[in-house]
Amino acid sequence: MPKRLLLWLLDVSYEVEGGSPVVKLWGITNDGMRVMVKDHEFKPYFYVLPKSGVDARRAAEIKALEAPSEPILSIDEVDKKFFGKSVKALKVSCLLPQSIPSYREKVVRLPWVEDTLEADIRFYMRYLIDNHINPCDWCEIEVEPESISSHLKVDAVYRATSRPRPHPKDEVPDLRVLAFDIECYNKGGSPVPQRDPIIIISLCSNLEKRVLRAEGHDDSKLIKEFVDFVELYDPDIIVGYNSNNFDWPYLQSRAKLHGIKLKVSREGLEPHQSVYGHISIVGRANLDLYDYAEDLAEVKIKTLENVAEHMGVMAKQERTFVDYLEIADYWDDPARRPQLEKYAEEDSASTYGIGMEVLPFAVQLSRLTSLPLDQVLAASVGFRVEWYLMKIAYSEGELIPNRVERRYEPYKGGLVLKPKEGLHENVAVLDFSAMYPHLMIKYNIGFDTYIPPEEACSEEECNVAPEVGHRFRKSPPSLYRKALEQLIELRKQIREEMKQLHKGDLRYTLLDNKQKAVKTMTNAMYGYLGWTGARFYLKPCAEATAAYGRQTILRTIGIARNMGLQVIYGDTDSIFVKYEEDKVRKFIERVEEEMGLEIKLEKIYKTCFFTEAAKKYAGLTFDGKIDVVGFEAVRGDWCQLAQEVQTKVLEIILTTKDVQAAVNYVKELIRKVREGKVELKELVIWKTLSKPLDEYEVEAAHVQAAKQLMASGHRLELGDKVGFVVVKGSSAKISERVKPHIFVSIDEVDREYYARKQVAALALRILKPFGVSEEQLTSERKQASLFDFLGK
Repeated sequence: MPKRLLLWLLDVSYEVEGGSPVVKLWGITNDGMRVMVKDHEFKPYFYVLPKSGVDARRAAEIKALEAPSEPILSIDEVDKKFFGKSVKALKVSCLLPQSIPSYREKVVRLPWVEDTLEADIRFYMRYLIDNHINPCDWCEIEVEPESISSHLKVDAVYRATSRPRPHPKDEVPDLRVLAFDIECYNKGGSPVPQRDPIIIISLCSNLEKRVLRAEGHDDSKLIKEFVDFVELYDPDIIVGYNSNNFDWPYLQSRAKLHGIKLKVSREGLEPHQSVYGHISIVGRANLDLYDYAEDLAEVKIKTLENVAEHMGVMAKQERTFVDYLEIADYWDDPARRPQLEKYAEEDSASTYGIGMEVLPFAVQLSRLTSLPLDQVLAASVGFRVEWYLMKIAYSEGELIPNRVERRYEPYKGGLVLKPKEGLHENVAVLDFSAMYPHLMIKYNIGFDTYIPPEEACSEEECNVAPEVGHRFRKSPPSLYRKALEQLIELRKQIREEMKQLHKGDLRYTLLDNKQKAVKTMTNAMYGYLGWTGARFYLKPCAEATAAYGRQTILRTIGIARNMGLQVIYGDTDSIFVKYEEDKVRKFIERVEEEMGLEIKLEKIYKTCFFTEAAKKYAGLTFDGKIDVVGFEAVRGDWCQLAQEVQTKVLEIILTTKDVQAAVNYVKELIRKVREGKVELKELVIWKTLSKPLDEYEVEAAHVQAAKQLMASGHRLELGDKVGFVVVKGSSAKISERVKPHIFVSIDEVDREYYARKQVAALALRILKPFGVSEEQLTSERKQASLFDFLGK
């Protein structure tokens, strides 16, 4: 007898069994069992759009293309919409997912066919969309038990006897989470898997911390122990930091060298690279937390240590520190090896801590977008928005356009006001809440409401965008508008429920992460409009939204000035004004009344510094936090010491308003550089080999260093980082005066290069507006006080 199963969906996959596709739902039941449900009934399909005026009932011509080994199951005429217009289409259902691309290519060549659509949607994602179910969410399904194959790592296997249906249960089950991190022997700089063994794998879960060790330089037993541990602990989620790009590929390479099967999935299979570059582990969710860290604007250098400290997981001063370049030396020295093991243990503990902070948000984002948990962080913002829109389109009967390659089409973006250069006190930052989404709703902007220039439309029927003149029907609501209204209403409901709860309540935490995921999606909708890779791309939509945005911010600046507020800067959807409490309060009320848009006081800076360039400022809040925008040094062009200079100079300027103190700090640092009193590792410049050495047209410094490494017997591959130091020499070309860092002593360093072209160069990006020159930083002369540069 079939039974009703309540399932929290963790992963979804499919394979062909007995000549027919089987969708596999991997999840957790409401009583905590890890199960797999097999659905044999769902079949792949695509749509055929006939040319205008052609009778859609020409199914026989499509059926004639059928190959006996790849049956076409049915061809049905359906009523759909395409770009908002009603169309007749043919739904072609096939037996095998892999036959869809070939049939698509054959059908599109028929003379009466305009296009084929939705043939490029992944089969298991098609299943989720059509059944209105989401990963990381509950569904109910009628099932019958099946026997469990020995290779499966689940408590039970079921066969679906009904289609799954969404279920309102909201709680997240108890999840088994495992964090891991590997340390590799790296005597020659960047470790190479064909040469350098894994010496430590550190593991951390809610139950234990464990450090697995290699036997000397032999990591075969270590890798087997890792596979055994994963099987024993049986995690639902595995988290790492840069694991998609480093840890997993490295493990795979080393396992292959030893002939070891890295069977860590619940289906007894090895990990494999899947969409968005992520590593898929079937039946589990593999999360690379570096994907999340990339969106943390507050963290300029995305090391594990920096992110852990930023998220309150582990302070850097509490950490055991081992220089990356000395890992091999620590491993080879029995006296220092325990310190290396402690360092590795803290890496996995930090990864676990970050994972527990990120996971609730990732779960809600997966639920919202329908992207499986292991994909949702790896996918770009554009793909997240697109899958959400595809769900809405399916529900509205709108055919989904194909993904096509387009050249980038620039268009005029948001208004950016030239800042008033210098230091300013008491600066209020006022932000419109989701300005672009609200403008898209207000003016009904969408690919399905856009009216081409050749079509007529009266003023009563259309909204006309300022400057660009693009027109959009006022009704019916566009797909974008429906999607945005759903998101905004959902967030409103969530926040209302949160008001009834205490912050320590588990339900409050769940809802808070849910509203953050909804906010993230809402704010990303406008950016999707201008992404040329978007299925629903239409340039006039992006141009019109930006034009309405410019009009809005110009009116806002006008109101501020009319009310006597000093406007210091404006950027896209925010303005910076001299803070006067009563005026700002009245300004907010007037803007909201006249424009129908919400604007709020985001923050007040005690001190704020602007250069003459837009999108480049730093501010000190009253609680001591420093925000830095646009000043970050590009990591591949600057040594560690130079990067630290910018941060310190900004801190001195903002906290003391004493330019002379900043100048003195830089001069003292330059003196240390010239006297050789800085560590060599602070002077290493790291750059990645992004292509084979013979493809570099310019003899770049890191290429020259790479050639020296290879000539000395080191093996380098695409993607390896090369560390080099600029040394003394007569040549004016830097590329002719570099050496790999492992070959350099401190006495060889071109100290004047580092003093002028690294430390002074980055410091001047902040100090130049105060009238400070390179000579004043690098000479021994004193600089007059510049206190009175403070902006009035």
